[in-house]
Amino acid sequence: MAVGFVLIATHPGAELSVREEVSRIEYVSGQWIVFGLHDLFVKVEAEDEVELTRCVVQEIRSIEGIADTRTLIGAEI
Repeated sequence: MAVGFVLIATHPGAELSVREEVSRIEYVSGQWIVFGLHDLFVKVEAEDEVELTRCVVQEIRSIEGIADTRTLIGAEI
């Protein structure tokens, strides 16, 4: 199982609508509005890193209202 965390910066006022859209994505297992440089913190879980990447690039990053994302992929050491 691959796990990633996506830090999302939204356009002003789009925080709630982006959170609502993110919550509809199958691979999203948690989402939180946060304060600071980013507006949302999203946990994504998929079968492998390929599917995780596809989810972030094709589904999350295409949501209207997102200004920037930063993805952190969990590593097994």
